[in-house]
Amino acid sequence: MVTGIGGNVGQGILRNIKASPYDISLVGTNIVDFSAGNHLCDAFYKVPYAYEDDYIAAINEIVSKEGVDLILPATDFEVYYLSKAQEELGCPVAASHTETSGIYLDKYDSFRFSDTHNIPFAKSFLPSEYDGSLTEIIVKPRKGRGSRGIHLNPSNWIDFSDEEYMVQELHKGTEITTAFYVTKHNKLHGHITFERTLENGTTTHCKVIRQYDERMESMLRKMVNSSQFRGAANVQSIVTETGEIVPFEVNCRISGTNSIRSRFGFKDVEYTLQEWLFRQNPSVPEIRSGVATRILMDVIYEDAEDFDDVKSGDSKFYIF
Repeated sequence: MVTGIGGNVGQGILRNIKASPYDISLVGTNIVDFSAGNHLCDAFYKVPYAYEDDYIAAINEIVSKEGVDLILPATDFEVYYLSKAQEELGCPVAASHTETSGIYLDKYDSFRFSDTHNIPFAKSFLPSEYDGSLTEIIVKPRKGRGSRGIHLNPSNWIDFSDEEYMVQELHKGTEITTAFYVTKHNKLHGHITFERTLENGTTTHCKVIRQYDERMESMLRKMVNSSQFRGAANVQSIVTETGEIVPFEVNCRISGTNSIRSRFGFKDVEYTLQEWLFRQNPSVPEIRSGVATRILMDVIYEDAEDFDDVKSGDSKFYIF
């Protein structure tokens, strides 16, 4: 089962699984009935939001009905709530330990944890604690939402709720994203870093870069040794004009560039299948150079009367 198939993360996971050497039936879930990910699934189900009371019951019903062997969550909230309910579920969830996924679900808790363990992270405050001393700031939601709900250099930061928002030092420079994989035995298996361009919080162009590998690996090992990561995760950072690497967000899940980096030798979706589904050692990453861009394509269901008629890949479709 792959959750969150309405987004680029879930759709990338589905495409990677379909491109893998394994014969796997795919069950997709989403909070709405129809999305661009439906055509990639053998079966599809609409589910509640992960934080709603009936979410776990709905997932368990699907697991039982479809005979699901593994769940790959594609959203931050689902990673946390599925990890928390692991003992109640009828199959494994490829996710970090609940405490770790909880820390990194909340960006302010991510800062506090990093600060305690001497791991670099952008300086952050609760709105009520911030004293106005930084040159530039960004106010953003503590949990989820991607790039939605952010405010650059607001003068009224004190008006934002401590429970929902945080103030973070705004660094200028080159944005990089580093995907890494941690085995079930809590060993860093490998990593890859992209320099990237974003639109609305989603990567549009990216290229493989290697000049920060040693520093990122040192940082990642410190993170792994301080936490209970399992499976795929990623760090988003800014490289300043002076060359300092400043992480500002960590996500305990497969990230949205999984569909790209698998072609550049870092196959974290495949590593997840090998470890969690087939009980094999994950294959060794073989990082290659390259650049990528994203394009808009169409999934067209000819002769369908309505969206309700095209719930899964069983429906005839055409990609153009």
